[in-house]
Amino acid sequence: MNRARDQRPAAGAPGRPANAQAIPLQQAMQLLGARILIIDDQATNIELLQRLLRRAGYREIRATTDSLEGIELVSDFSPDIILLDLQMPGLDGFGVLDALRPHFGGGAYLPVLMLTADGSDETTQAALSRGAKDFLAKPFPPGEVLLRVRNLLETRFLYQALQDQNRGLDAVVRERTRELEEAQVEVLERLASAAEFRDDDTGRHTRRVGDIAARLAVALGLDAARVEIVRRTAPLHDVGKIGIPDRILLKPGALTPAERDVMRTHTTIGAHMLSGGHSPLVRTAERIARSHHERWDGAGYPDGLSGEAIPIEARLVAAADYFDALSHDRPYRTAWPMERIIADIQGARGGHFDPLVTDALLSLHRSGVIAADAERSRVTPQPGQLA
Repeated sequence: MNRARDQRPAAGAPGRPANAQAIPLQQAMQLLGARILIIDDQATNIELLQRLLRRAGYREIRATTDSLEGIELVSDFSPDIILLDLQMPGLDGFGVLDALRPHFGGGAYLPVLMLTADGSDETTQAALSRGAKDFLAKPFPPGEVLLRVRNLLETRFLYQALQDQNRGLDAVVRERTRELEEAQVEVLERLASAAEFRDDDTGRHTRRVGDIAARLAVALGLDAARVEIVRRTAPLHDVGKIGIPDRILLKPGALTPAERDVMRTHTTIGAHMLSGGHSPLVRTAERIARSHHERWDGAGYPDGLSGEAIPIEARLVAAADYFDALSHDRPYRTAWPMERIIADIQGARGGHFDPLVTDALLSLHRSGVIAADAERSRVTPQPGQLA
């Protein structure tokens, strides 16, 4: 590396680039703090450029006569602008531009000011196509050097400010979207609770299903974010029951085939209520509402899906819902004994339920993580399990 330093006082007003029109102090300080990298095989050119830039007030300047070292400095120094000689031994300016191509992508704006005595159209087009932003002919007038450097730096900082503003706006939009989605989910949760109170006077079934389904998700190795989504959305599985008439929903005896068909529409009603959402939360809730009565063997409804074509979240809720519903009284039947529930679920492995989900449910029950009796479902927190 070859560096030259000139400690003489800068010409013009301190804290402002020489030959510059009056600009706001904050902008001037940003310009003077810019990181400038010079890559030129001629030490005399580097000394001249450093002298000009330091007199103008620029402080962060690095320079090298080695083009390969210059490429490394781009990563280490993170320059705001590069002054690059075109004609150098070994790797020339074109080669440096090609090597720096990754730094020009992804929406980045890293200006390169080419230093060259070759002003031909072919050279200009070749450099511009490789990412150069401007040219400076040798020998270069001092005033022109400073103006071009300043113009390119102003463009870079304006571009960065615009990116920061866009990121801020994106964050605001995401937050507003999240708030709207949370409000939507809250409304739907209240609807689900209203529907549940019609056939469960405790109003706790949906919450228990959400907790059990989340524990099953943990047991099957779903990541923490998906587990939380399952916990939040599983309680909405029966939201469509809000559209089922009481004479069918609360009927104490067996349903007729026609009534059963009406009851089954709660899946499509719920999915329709949840449709059109854009967040993972609402989309997952829609899948669960529609598919939690599908069966592994394809004999379920409303779409007759089978196996892994059934969304995993719906498979989890199907088992959790079945387990909890059988252990509690309903208007149309009393709760089953636990031994019968476990035997029934074991017999439905690979038929009604996903085999892996069934195994996880039975394992959680054997370990005491979940238990139920004729009056309530008890969910016992375990170390490392979802609280």
